[in-house]
Amino acid sequence: MLRKLLYAIVEAISRIHSRILTLNDSFEYSFTDKELHFIVIGILGMLMVAAVYPLFRWLANRDHIMTITWIYVFTLIIVITFAIEIGQKVSNTGAMEFADIMFGLMGFLLMFGVFAIVRSIGMAIYKAIKKKKNT
Repeated sequence: MLRKLLYAIVEAISRIHSRILTLNDSFEYSFTDKELHFIVIGILGMLMVAAVYPLFRWLANRDHIMTITWIYVFTLIIVITFAIEIGQKVSNTGAMEFADIMFGLMGFLLMFGVFAIVRSIGMAIYKAIKKKKNT
């Protein structure tokens, strides 16, 4: 049962990988393998943040929810990037490279950093407006 699930996951990842490569070629983009990992893993990480953050907020209802979310998603991103590379090795759909993992993680870290800055600015503006209304 677990073996079938793992093979199904690897097969799904392989199909997604092939589709992304096909789109890259079809639209005549010249993204390298590293750039594609950077973009795809960064976007995947941000989508996971969007899904996990509300759940953790609801469960914890504390001030440090984003820290919990970041830890959780970063952990999942590590697992997913390793699974992608292992899947490429097993299915012979690509080269299993540690650099791909690092580029994917860097994509998520950069995109999360931008998100954190924008969120901090937004929260500061919100608090300033709220404080001004209360005075």
